[in-house]
Amino acid sequence: MLDHEEKFLFKEEILHLATAVAEPGTLDNVEDLLTDVITSPRFDSEVFTLERSLQVMLGPRAGTTLVGLLTVAPEVFDEVAEVRIASEVHERLVAWRARFGLAIDNALNFLNNPDGIQGHNFATQIAHIEDRRVLQGRLTLVRYNNEPQFFLADAGVFYGLIADLLERLGPHTDPDTIDQETLTRLRDALTLVERRATPRERA
Repeated sequence: MLDHEEKFLFKEEILHLATAVAEPGTLDNVEDLLTDVITSPRFDSEVFTLERSLQVMLGPRAGTTLVGLLTVAPEVFDEVAEVRIASEVHERLVAWRARFGLAIDNALNFLNNPDGIQGHNFATQIAHIEDRRVLQGRLTLVRYNNEPQFFLADAGVFYGLIADLLERLGPHTDPDTIDQETLTRLRDALTLVERRATPRERA
């Protein structure tokens, strides 16, 4: 938790952020940006530039504060409730923390410290969003502190991440960096994806 001085500074930053998002339409613009980032096929690279984008939109200080709020521990985030800001702003901040915070935090943790992951589990599910079916993936990471965390996103986000990883690993790959069994699994998986993704001709 925050000590007295940290709490005072934290509240000052929240008040500054609330002023920055007070302009009409700004809350919607920020939410649109956050939605675009976590649903982008280039999710990993765009997460790294998220703070910069928010700094351009809201100002350096407010943009940094908002990223901190999105990824801070929930018990620290509760301190926001003590700051007298507009109810609409407070509701949006709480909603953004719940909706975007975990995905962004996990992505940054994964990309900044992949060695800290002790295990993982990946599952898929079908979600119904706005009258359409969406394939989603749920990646659960068990980190060095034995606390599981999950990252939920549309399948396109994971496919983009897989493509990025393979593009970056490819130039450095040799017989010592990948075994034949894994290579076969990758080949079989790609064949399956290509078969499923190819439109079927009608007879």
